[in-house]
Amino acid sequence: MSPLMRRAAALAVAAITALIVVPARAGADPASTQLGVADMTLLNGVRQAGLWEIPAGQMAAQKGTTAQVRQVGQMIATQHVQLDQLTVDAANKLGVTLPATPTAQQQGFLTQLQAAKGIQFNQLFVTFLRGTHGFIFPVISAVRASTRNEVVRKLSDQASIFVMHHMQMLESTGLVRYAMLPPAAMTADQDLAAAGTAHAGGAPPISSTLLWLLAVGITGIAGIAAVRIMRGRRPAIDPRAGAVRS
Repeated sequence: MSPLMRRAAALAVAAITALIVVPARAGADPASTQLGVADMTLLNGVRQAGLWEIPAGQMAAQKGTTAQVRQVGQMIATQHVQLDQLTVDAANKLGVTLPATPTAQQQGFLTQLQAAKGIQFNQLFVTFLRGTHGFIFPVISAVRASTRNEVVRKLSDQASIFVMHHMQMLESTGLVRYAMLPPAAMTADQDLAAAGTAHAGGAPPISSTLLWLLAVGITGIAGIAAVRIMRGRRPAIDPRAGAVRS
């Protein structure tokens, strides 16, 4: 495994572990509507994803060199508009202010996609989006498993469906290089329930800024990995151009 992949995996583990072990606020009722650090990480993360993946999908709908890539791009853009509205609605119910612009790293992804042409664009589009969807998916699951907020729980359910569908659509292009994906952030032998129990009592709260920086850092590493892939070999294109299930 390359040092880049090891670093990506380590950051993913750190982010998800932080989400799992964030302690409940003292005296909080199980049905409380108070937001924890993990809840805010989910709200910000899903919103931030839509801010760059909507224009990325729109670009793919126009610039993709196969019908499959164009259709996947259009569907991801359309569905992220729907998910973004669900996120905004949830934030409004909770009185939360969401990000309004992509991060510098996400804007960098868009800049690279704007400059790319032909089959290089196809490969970058799939690599960027499959990488970032793969990182956010376990974060959504971790929040869904531990949140005490009904609104966040519902949004987690909705986001999980969207993200899984998007990964499947991106994989349908035949351009995902599975050998280049980092290993799973959580291994099968991890006892997450025991970890949560052990840390629920006296562990100090984890800064939301720290969690967000971890998430942004992971996204940046996914972008670096994509660039190295493009430099290392010439992308191959799946000749299929079939329809994608919605």
